[in-house]
Amino acid sequence: DASGGAVNIRLKGVPEETTLSISGQTSFNSQVAGRDDFLTYPGGGLNFLGRSVGDHPIQQTPGDWAGGPGTTTEDAPLDYKWSIAGGGKHEIADGVRIGGFASFFYERDSSFYDDGKSDSYWVVDPGAPLTPQYTQGTPSQGNFLTSLFDVTRATQSVQWGTLATVGIESEQHAVSLTYLYTHKAEDSATLATDTRGKEYYFPGYDPRDPTGPGNAPSERMAAPYLRTETLEYTERTTGTLQLSGRNRIPMGEFRVGDAFKFQEPELTWTVSQSFANLEQPDKRQFGSAWLAASYNSVFDFTSPAIWIPFRPAENTNFGNFQRIYKSIEEDSKQASVNLKFPFAQWDDQPGYLKFGLFDDSVDRDFNQDSFSNFNDETSFQAGFNEPWSQVFDDETHVISASEYDIDYHGTIDVFATYGMFDLPLTSNVNLIAGARFESTDITTVNDAEQFAQWYPPGAAAGVELSPGQADVDFQQNDTLPAVGLNYRPLDDVTIRGAFSQTIARQTFKELTPIIQQEFLGGPIFIGNPDLKTSGLTNYDVRVDYTPIPGSLLSFSWFKKDIDDPIEYVQRIATFTYTTPRNYPKGTLDGFEVEARQDLGNFWDSFQGFAVGVNGTLIDSSVTLPDDEAAIFSGPELEAPITKRDATNAPDYLINAYFTYDIETTGTQVSLFYTVQGDTLVAGAGESVGNFVPSVYARRFDTLNLSLSQKLGEYFKLTFAIKNLTNPEIREVYRSDYTEGDVTKTSYTRGIEYSIALGANFSF
Repeated sequence: DASGGAVNIRLKGVPEETTLSISGQTSFNSQVAGRDDFLTYPGGGLNFLGRSVGDHPIQQTPGDWAGGPGTTTEDAPLDYKWSIAGGGKHEIADGVRIGGFASFFYERDSSFYDDGKSDSYWVVDPGAPLTPQYTQGTPSQGNFLTSLFDVTRATQSVQWGTLATVGIESEQHAVSLTYLYTHKAEDSATLATDTRGKEYYFPGYDPRDPTGPGNAPSERMAAPYLRTETLEYTERTTGTLQLSGRNRIPMGEFRVGDAFKFQEPELTWTVSQSFANLEQPDKRQFGSAWLAASYNSVFDFTSPAIWIPFRPAENTNFGNFQRIYKSIEEDSKQASVNLKFPFAQWDDQPGYLKFGLFDDSVDRDFNQDSFSNFNDETSFQAGFNEPWSQVFDDETHVISASEYDIDYHGTIDVFATYGMFDLPLTSNVNLIAGARFESTDITTVNDAEQFAQWYPPGAAAGVELSPGQADVDFQQNDTLPAVGLNYRPLDDVTIRGAFSQTIARQTFKELTPIIQQEFLGGPIFIGNPDLKTSGLTNYDVRVDYTPIPGSLLSFSWFKKDIDDPIEYVQRIATFTYTTPRNYPKGTLDGFEVEARQDLGNFWDSFQGFAVGVNGTLIDSSVTLPDDEAAIFSGPELEAPITKRDATNAPDYLINAYFTYDIETTGTQVSLFYTVQGDTLVAGAGESVGNFVPSVYARRFDTLNLSLSQKLGEYFKLTFAIKNLTNPEIREVYRSDYTEGDVTKTSYTRGIEYSIALGANFSF
């Protein structure tokens, strides 16, 4: 979520020394290891190369289903990883070196939880407590659905990749060629059941009693038991080929007036071509509702327990079983060049002038083909513990292709040029200033099928997506200045101040009107094609105090004024979803304190001990648009909101560590603790006069411990425990107009134990 969103990776072409390193590790998660009920499905799982064990054929239409829709269980997989890396250099002439480096890594990992929740609530009457959201009917009609899901989810993944680089360098020049490739396959199975909705409306509900409350013919369709199963296999592949260089231009030294003596300029450049592909060849979603046996006293007849199709509101146009084939192909071409002019100013203090160009062009193709058993109203008589999905593929269910899919082609083109200088004004004061001109061009063109729908901002339901609607053609030019001042009043004290302007761009996900949902019944995200770029004005002040080596005490203050901040808000059409929107104004400010200390500098008996902590307090707010503020202040909601916290800005962040290093024995002990405060995930919303409070991610912490021991000259054994506190990862509904927090989603990750053996050889 960093403003600007860029990560600059510079890779060396020639290593400093000849090395070979090998490592292997096995790990055990407390929620995975030893299980014989690890969730999967027939044909689920991954082979060694990270390919699906089962087949995922393209569905032929017209025809019957090929492949089952339901989950099964099996023994949990074993987690492990290993890597090998090595490289070296050779001097081919006086001062000219050639070298290279290559590495390969492999990792198999898995996760599991059966304590998950995914709940939807709202406030029906102003001042009333939160109650379950209902769809496709109302309690007064006696025919409606709730969304209070208990979630079991298992994921297994295989990831591997390689890096290879070769280069040649001298004092004046360097050229390197690097190739990076990664492949990650992930196979997941998610089972979500809603039985708490029935219990809420019929306290003490007994599904075994045909005459009990909730089972009468008039009540049978009120909040029935729901079961959704989502089977998802995904492959992600990335690759980058990068050619980069450094060249000193033999111009010799030259002067500009009497104040500046320039040295030979240095030219650095990079050209690269990258790709990122996602293949999801057969995502399956199955939904079913279960009605308990019901006694009809008028006709003295008991209707047996039965499974019927369940289509969530976001999938009402489909059958109760969907099969989705999705692919994303993204290509990027990038080039940059930087020209640096080092100089010595009037007091012989070093500084520089620097100029550069940057260009990045991204093309993305999104394609999705869906199939479903449209108009299939069959049913299956069985108890709740005999799910319909287990026999569904043995029955006859005709499949046909969807006409609701939306494909799109998108481009992002960014061109930038900049100039800057670092000028020592005195021996202890540096002025750094410059400006960047940046041109942004973003387009998306939707290719919608005949009956495809989208959800315009403010719409109460989906509307037909006509050609040209929801396409994006966004252009913007920005001039972004920056200025900083570094002042060293004492040798061990540095004061830094900075002012800059930056932008935060929209992503394809945020712009496209595609329904994005991790599992059937889970949270939904839909993009907004009207989204604009955010502009940020940044102010920073930092004071560093380093009295002795290994010691640091730092204090900083920061502030961001944001125009058109991109905020995530909740919207409700026939279902609840999250969507981004530009708000008029936003601010974010706070303080950060950091301290690091080697304790051996104070007490000899504490030699090797080091501690550190940094903490950040953040205060953020955004101003709501007038139309939203008017809705919340209206008589139906009576929940006035004109400002609220900014999304994705936690109240605070704390990181602390403790390390103990015994150099004589090669022993290292490390303890790392992090805490993230409450964070707004999505702002409040409104639906047919009902108030939906904001959603916050609750505070959670992470504690990691590692112990490593050298074994001889080359080997090292490491034991580690991750996530020792194993907190509940929880999102809650929260508002000044409701009492307390109410859980929206929750799960735990488990504690991970690992043991690794590595070897490192230098030649």
